[in-house]
Amino acid sequence: QLQLVELGGDLVQPGGSLRLSCAISGFAPAVTLDYYVIGWFRQAPGKEREGVSCMSTATYLPDYSADSVKGRFTMSRDAVKNTVYLQMNKTKSDDTAVYYCAALLLSLTTPQAMCLEGHRHYRVSWGQGTQVTVSS
Repeated sequence: QLQLVELGGDLVQPGGSLRLSCAISGFAPAVTLDYYVIGWFRQAPGKEREGVSCMSTATYLPDYSADSVKGRFTMSRDAVKNTVYLQMNKTKSDDTAVYYCAALLLSLTTPQAMCLEGHRHYRVSWGQGTQVTVSS
């Protein structure tokens, strides 16, 4: 069973930057991070969880980012460390939320589908979340 551990949440001023990380472990034998679509989601108080950015290593599948973060947030991965990152720049108060890392087998989804529907998929593995607060 996969384990996902997010780190890096903090209080940041509007316009500031923050980098979140998600370390993933617990792969089945012969399975690597390449077998998964990885996504960053967020949930603000009183709102539904939403996909922020999702990616895979499948070159035929484009990465996906929500319109609200395009040009500001960048997702990346380090296959050696089995870690994914979310670089958050030009932060806004609307970015305040608990941020979650999630993983789903590539055979079951695509980056776009993961971000748009992953919060309802019963086979998604989730981290515990990390709080990001954007405030002056």
